[in-house]
Amino acid sequence: MQGFYNISIKAYGMALKLASNFNEKAKLWINGRDNWEEKIASKLSKTDKVLWVHCSSLGEFEQGRPVIETLKEKYPTHKIAVSFFSPSGYEIRKNYQGADVIFYLPLDTKSNAEKLIKVLHPEILILVKYEYWFNLISTLHQHKIPTIVVSSIFRESQNFFKKDGNNWFAKKLSLINHFFVQNEKSKNLLDSIQITQNTIAGDTRFDRVKQIIHQDNHLDFMETFKQHSKFIVVGSSWPKDEELFIELINQKLTNDWKIVFAPHNLNDAEINSFLSKINQKTVKFSDLEKTSQQDLIDSKVFILNTIGLLSKVYAYADITYIGGGFGAGIHNTLEAVTYGNPVVFGPKYKKFQEAVDLIAVGGGFSISNQTEFNKIMNHLMNDENFRKASGKKAGDFVQNSPNATKIIMDYLAKII
Repeated sequence: MQGFYNISIKAYGMALKLASNFNEKAKLWINGRDNWEEKIASKLSKTDKVLWVHCSSLGEFEQGRPVIETLKEKYPTHKIAVSFFSPSGYEIRKNYQGADVIFYLPLDTKSNAEKLIKVLHPEILILVKYEYWFNLISTLHQHKIPTIVVSSIFRESQNFFKKDGNNWFAKKLSLINHFFVQNEKSKNLLDSIQITQNTIAGDTRFDRVKQIIHQDNHLDFMETFKQHSKFIVVGSSWPKDEELFIELINQKLTNDWKIVFAPHNLNDAEINSFLSKINQKTVKFSDLEKTSQQDLIDSKVFILNTIGLLSKVYAYADITYIGGGFGAGIHNTLEAVTYGNPVVFGPKYKKFQEAVDLIAVGGGFSISNQTEFNKIMNHLMNDENFRKASGKKAGDFVQNSPNATKIIMDYLAKII
């Protein structure tokens, strides 16, 4: 199995190199790893004490951010290193001020793992949620460098839990020093393969989103656009999500409601295709400078075709809809519901524990088709008591969650 894994890793790297000739994301992936040893070495001295956090992409970074920032506060004499696998994480957070070194994780070969540990010389590796690179984990174990995983979550279908009598994946996983899992099911799964070094700590994203309601969320353009209307905010929408809203916008959007869309892909052709199907007055964030105040007030639909503002826009919402549920899976619901608003999303949500739990407490609603969408939106928009009660349940779900970061930091205090 080790040989097959090594071949697969090298084949993956070769495929990405080939794809980089015509795919921009693959090109970023390849070019970002050029001279990675020199880039890391230029940021560190051999005497620096280094705490390393790895995040697959942007979502995992936001999940790990409370831990990163607490490490920075509690261990000011250490250097904080943050690595990413995906360009969608690195390219957005490469200038993040909370870390001293930010880099692309090199391809998981044995030689790269040895080189990385030599140049980075970390005191510990903290993995956020998942992404288990087995050569790296094995090499860290051999060098007696602890690895822990925070906000981890497991499913029975994963290779770790297959009953084949000689589970190579489970053996590799057992090299990790400690898992801070999100729920009891994940704990039980780890226990079932004799990985008992685990603690139920919850999800560090809750700690992050609890903080954002206390930040300055004022946006002048949102104040002008909203006026006295009630607000639906559609976060990380895909075309399939947006199609659900066309009938509502064109036929059922009363004067006291407005809608903001924050598309997942800021593709002008896709955005314009959607807008061509709408008969209400619209405005795009990119057009704000040439839009009069009155036109902004009169518009019914706002397209937030920019990044970095969605968490603030959620503060203005009365109802939220999270996209992705008709594709690979829903996007982040927690930033939306932390403000105490009900959330609606598509059918592919079951891999996301917080979405399952939101439905269970009555703060979230899953829909599978246009009819179900129309029914729940009509109920939420026209029954204020139901809307507010659902929103309170969603907000309480976030605010009453465990302080996962504190549980993790208490453990780290014993080994750093």
